[in-house]
Amino acid sequence: MDVTNQDVPQNVILASVEKVLNFARGNSLWPVTFGLACCAIEMMAAGGGRYDLARFGYEVFRPSPRHADLMIVAGTVTNKMAPLLRRIYDEMAEPKYVIAMGSCAISGGPFVDSYNVVRGVDMLVPVDVYVPGCPPRPEALIYGFLQLKQRINNPKIAGLKING
Repeated sequence: MDVTNQDVPQNVILASVEKVLNFARGNSLWPVTFGLACCAIEMMAAGGGRYDLARFGYEVFRPSPRHADLMIVAGTVTNKMAPLLRRIYDEMAEPKYVIAMGSCAISGGPFVDSYNVVRGVDMLVPVDVYVPGCPPRPEALIYGFLQLKQRINNPKIAGLKING
């Protein structure tokens, strides 16, 4: 039996299922609506028409954590809010990712010495990307989204655990 080029289909793409799933996850992140302070206004501005998160596929801010795979912690996390933040994180579907937005979410910000402020959201949930600033500009949040996309698409390089 002689195999020629006519017998081989030209439209077959070979890739691992893991790479295809990571590509889909990285290009269709659905953040849960979780704004705590002034950083939330910058997060809303990033979703508006001027900065347009829709061009990257990230415009679907979900009101329910069960429909989301990304939590953007935007603002000051107090001790009273910490159990609720953890509960929302636990209700999110796997794989789930976290972006800490602003100096208050990253380290407590100017309120770090206060008795009621958490000294960083990484004490409550694992954080994938930190977006520094007080408050960070919408461009910085978009850059954080792109960094998270890069980490999802290349989990072995970024040091992420592979789900499965």
